[in-house]
Amino acid sequence: MKKSLLTILLILSFIFHDSKLFAQIGGSHAYEFLNLTNSSRIAAMGGNFLTIKDHDVSLALANPSLITDKMHNHLALNFVDYYADINYGFVTYSRTFKELGSFIFGVQYVDYGKFTRADETGQRFDDFSVSDNALFIGWSRQLDSNFSIGSNLKLIYSSYDAYFSYGIAVDVSGSYHNSENDFTASFVARNIGRQLSAYVPGNPEPLPFEMQIGVSKRLQHVPLRYSILYRHIEKFDLTYSDPNLPVQEFDPLTGQPIKENKLEEFADKVMRHLVIGAEFSPVRNFYLRMGYNYQRRKELRVASKVSTVGFSWGFGMRISKFHFSYARATYHLAGSPNILTITTNLSDFKRKG
Repeated sequence: MKKSLLTILLILSFIFHDSKLFAQIGGSHAYEFLNLTNSSRIAAMGGNFLTIKDHDVSLALANPSLITDKMHNHLALNFVDYYADINYGFVTYSRTFKELGSFIFGVQYVDYGKFTRADETGQRFDDFSVSDNALFIGWSRQLDSNFSIGSNLKLIYSSYDAYFSYGIAVDVSGSYHNSENDFTASFVARNIGRQLSAYVPGNPEPLPFEMQIGVSKRLQHVPLRYSILYRHIEKFDLTYSDPNLPVQEFDPLTGQPIKENKLEEFADKVMRHLVIGAEFSPVRNFYLRMGYNYQRRKELRVASKVSTVGFSWGFGMRISKFHFSYARATYHLAGSPNILTITTNLSDFKRKG
């Protein structure tokens, strides 16, 4: 009981600690690549993090309190064919040590491709590359039968031609899991840290800090699990007004001023925090997944053709010793990234003597 109370107090301290320092989001932070989706399962169910505690090592980086000893010797490889020539990936490996707890180790990279150097007259010179990289180590410990805590440490290196930056970040999380009802709730505080060396000396930039909560529940008589996430606890208003779009202040038919509907405005602000996902398993070892991200749809859709922007889908299956997962998320009409994850238990390859 004391350990559970301590966990709750730690979580509350993170919620209220210096929240005003992180009042802006999107486009005002360094190392935004840390928020890239590291699992096709996560991508298919909305693209943020999940609170599903079924020993899937590919979920551990986004929510380290899900790391368990049953992930011991599990390996996850994740590759994303992003836009243009950009691609990124993750490698995650889990190991459990007695008395110390369960750990994950891994690397994240983003390769932006090759660029040609040129001066103001258009004369071309040599090529240069751009990349972001992070090494991470995660740890988790089970406090009792229901509560667990976890943390990630990330060492960050970013290279943009002649501009380099080093940084350090920490994630902390806590989860409550009820195995009888297959219900899980988690709190995550991500990217607490700073630049150790800025791209421009004397001009440090903040990291993309964020606090999140989420729940997931598997239905009792239907092979369906739902997931509901609430992002950016630290900032309520996530709306973005595009300065390039005309502001319509008067109704073109009546000529009367357009009055804002306060209820609709409030509902819009709440919905921008929510990510909804579902996972359906019609047969053993096969999964169908779908997600909806309201904020992504509102900010990236094209008014003339909304299409399926904001929606995501995918599937997963087990073949022999491997779990294969695929997801496709519609960010914009310009294209949809393909996300592939392969996980396996390396212990399954050991010869039984």
